[in-house]
Amino acid sequence: MKFIFDDTITALATPHGSGAIAVIRLSGPKSFNIVEKLFYNKALKPKTISDKDSHTVHFGLIIENEIIIDEVLVTIFKNPHSYTGQDSIEVSCHGSIFIQQQLLQLFIKYGARMAEPGEFTLRAFLAGKFDLSQAEAVADLISSNSGLSHQIAMQQMRGGFSNKIKILRDHLINFASLIELELDFSEEDVEFADRKDLKNLVQTIIGIIEKLVSSFEVGNVIKNGIPVAIVGKPNAGKSTLLNILLQEERAIVSEIPGTTRDTIEDDIIIDGVLFRFIDTAGIRTTTDIIEQMGVNKAFEMIKKSAIVIYLFDAHELSSGDLTLEIELIKQHIGTSQLLIVANKIDVENLEDLKKEFKDFEPVIYISAKNEKNINELKEKLVSLFDARTINTTDTVVTNARHVGSLNGANQALHKVVNGLNANIAGDLLALEIRYALNELGNITGEVTNEDLLDSIFTRFCIGK
Repeated sequence: MKFIFDDTITALATPHGSGAIAVIRLSGPKSFNIVEKLFYNKALKPKTISDKDSHTVHFGLIIENEIIIDEVLVTIFKNPHSYTGQDSIEVSCHGSIFIQQQLLQLFIKYGARMAEPGEFTLRAFLAGKFDLSQAEAVADLISSNSGLSHQIAMQQMRGGFSNKIKILRDHLINFASLIELELDFSEEDVEFADRKDLKNLVQTIIGIIEKLVSSFEVGNVIKNGIPVAIVGKPNAGKSTLLNILLQEERAIVSEIPGTTRDTIEDDIIIDGVLFRFIDTAGIRTTTDIIEQMGVNKAFEMIKKSAIVIYLFDAHELSSGDLTLEIELIKQHIGTSQLLIVANKIDVENLEDLKKEFKDFEPVIYISAKNEKNINELKEKLVSLFDARTINTTDTVVTNARHVGSLNGANQALHKVVNGLNANIAGDLLALEIRYALNELGNITGEVTNEDLLDSIFTRFCIGK
């Protein structure tokens, strides 16, 4: 993407396809001029908007060559009080695909060009409307699909993460400047930066960075969904449970063992948390090559999941059988949390079942077919996630690029601590501190390059 900002761009801001309305954006110095060439009042007289106040909405017609294209609302934003910092216009039209294309073609004909992906937000970043991490949070906000992911994206877009990084950089810059000053007076053998204070500061910053890095595990699952593998022996009711949770016939249910031979995945939001459920092949010894591939894949999903539901037929397994099954699962489970669920229960023998499996508490007793105790299962899933998560008023890292930069800064600062312990020269300390500053600056865009910006903003949608 070439960074040219003296031209005017346009793009559809709403999703492609038909709808009640669509919104087309323009940004750049010719925005008002382009629209005024096409904008008319009800009396079919040209209608000016450049003399109107910013943040006002105007009704009119888009006409070319005496042909009415549509009735529209034109919202104007004058620089610098706009999203991009430039003169900007949003044209709200009827949602016909034909109308959308006609308006875009007219705006291009009269002097605009199609925007590149993310170019509106890129212009906002370069105009100083927000920093790079806030710009990335805009994309996260658009793609947020649960209450928690929305809350975290909103907090980051409002500068929660940026402010924490800025504070860290400011502290380091202060000490870096003192060390650099020492280098200027190296012949006088003076010390402006107290080494003990510097070590305490760096260790404090390392602690903050490591907490931010550790939050990524939770932040990533909030953003992409908590993977939950449903595993168990064939005919335990895994596919039935998946269908009940999703409230749709997503998986084939059959009395024939081994029906599910590959993983089936789908998402559901429970109490504002996005869970990604994975139905796996029944775990058993088999001579069927295809089914065995499904069993192997089930074990892979166990390793990758944050939560593993082991579902068993309460009438088919004894407590001794269940012990062997759980031992097998635990060989593959890694750091996943295990939730044992007894299926196919009925009221008459529930107390007997609880006695049989009392050594495995807590066990959740359900009937997937009859939808019994499904809400209890959902509540347990949310509580398992809540036990691992952190308060979303804290700063949560959800971006892998940010984690990479934080790890780079962390490594450099550990070298500073080691250097201070070894009493190395100030110029070597300054080198590592500068490296840490660059890594932190990469997060917010205070230190950046064209390739990085191109990589980030081309992942945005066209009209954002």
